[in-house]
Amino acid sequence: IGGCVLLSLVAGGGRSGPAAMALQKQEQAVSEEKGPMEEEDGETAGGKGLQGAGTGFTPPEGGFGWIVVIAATWCNGSIFGIQNSFGILYVMLQNDLNSSGEKDPTLEFKTAWVGALAMGMIFFCSPVVSIFTDRIGCRTTAASGAAIAFIGLLSSSFTKSLEVRYFTYGILFGCGSSFAFQPSLVILGHYFKRRLGLVNGVVAGGSCLFSVALPFFLKKIGSAIGLAHTFQVLSAFMFIQILLSLTFRPMFPSTSDPHDVDYEKLGSRGLKDQCGSQMQKYFSMKVFRKKTYRIWAFGIATAVLGYFVPYVHLIKYVKEEFKENKKDWILLVCLGAMSGVGRLVSGRIGDCIPGLKKIYLQVASFMLLGLMCMMIPQCQAFWGVIVVCLFLGLCDGFFITIMAPIAFELVGPMQASQAIGYLLGLMAIPMTAGPPIAGYLHDYFGNYHLAFYFAGIPPIVGGLVLAVVPLIHQRMLKKQRLDSRKGKMLVSETVMNGELLPGSPTTEAHM
Repeated sequence: IGGCVLLSLVAGGGRSGPAAMALQKQEQAVSEEKGPMEEEDGETAGGKGLQGAGTGFTPPEGGFGWIVVIAATWCNGSIFGIQNSFGILYVMLQNDLNSSGEKDPTLEFKTAWVGALAMGMIFFCSPVVSIFTDRIGCRTTAASGAAIAFIGLLSSSFTKSLEVRYFTYGILFGCGSSFAFQPSLVILGHYFKRRLGLVNGVVAGGSCLFSVALPFFLKKIGSAIGLAHTFQVLSAFMFIQILLSLTFRPMFPSTSDPHDVDYEKLGSRGLKDQCGSQMQKYFSMKVFRKKTYRIWAFGIATAVLGYFVPYVHLIKYVKEEFKENKKDWILLVCLGAMSGVGRLVSGRIGDCIPGLKKIYLQVASFMLLGLMCMMIPQCQAFWGVIVVCLFLGLCDGFFITIMAPIAFELVGPMQASQAIGYLLGLMAIPMTAGPPIAGYLHDYFGNYHLAFYFAGIPPIVGGLVLAVVPLIHQRMLKKQRLDSRKGKMLVSETVMNGELLPGSPTTEAHM
């Protein structure tokens, strides 16, 4: 999605990157206020050590940590660079299928599912990845995820079946990317505290560089070696990531495993009670009790229905409308570059906006994004689409960067991790459905005009929904203040009456 939604949740301004779960774990990793009972030995400390490193632990602020930063940059850049360049692969997949000579009237719809599934699975798996990172550690989780992604890309090169690629590219590569990505952000908190914002910015900037370079790279090698070998080249990126993930060495001191206590307590319970206790521990639904969070999550889930459509269909659109085959990769470069600019700018702007008023940045970005999607069919020349892509990338950066700070304002720091985790899960379904729906509209009407009009409507509707969140929040705060004042008045009256009633000592009255 536009640029790396998950990555940016950690990297900009206040700031975020998929994973707010990763964000909170980073904060827990560097906190000096944790109790001494909290973790771990060996490899498992990579994830569980984030629950608390013991008092007195100071991250090295460099040294081997810079190697970890390079590994995390490669991970985020390669994963989201491939995802954001799917428009190139989309055209290559269709050419590969059309080479058989059979004309499929639903080809756009079917092909779009390949990339949509891969992006959707990154979001859908995010809450589960957090649990695995806690239980088995950053290094094991990241290396296993990179291995799964490597298998997915490599196996995609040995088949021409679209249905098989739903599984190999959409499911395997998507899930593997999610498992490789999130620990790469968590591990940064083991090595940095004072410079944590800087290294997150380095990782985010490196990811944008991949998004800028990969479209041109894929365009060149795709035309030279074909789709199958292109998948093999991309799988090499994931193979390198397997090796780099081995650098995610935990830094926290070894202590006893706190989960042993949990197991002793659970041992006396029945299996049903044990399962229920663990589910409540990892999947608390408390955040949904907050009305403002429910509205915010619904608004964003609505908006992203059309969010990923340009990244999948724009290359094919300019090929059909303007017969542009040589410079089409420039569109994805513009999207990636301006997304990086948007993250940097919106991070600074967001720091200057107090409280929930930050949400108006998301409102503006969604409204403009929807309008720009609707402007695509109105462009009369290729350069016009380039201008539209610059604005689309900027909106992408603004929306992503401000997500985590808003979650903190809505639910507080203790529940922000779960709040964004659930939000990413909710985003997965509409984000996956958007590109195939746009492909179906193309197959039905014979062009992309209605598809891009459709892509522009959900962001505008979602922006309007988000606009009411600060208003509702302010009204709830006023109500709480009034209730608090009434409560103090009642307490004051009770105390006075207690002191005046005969036989009521002052101490009892105050009690």
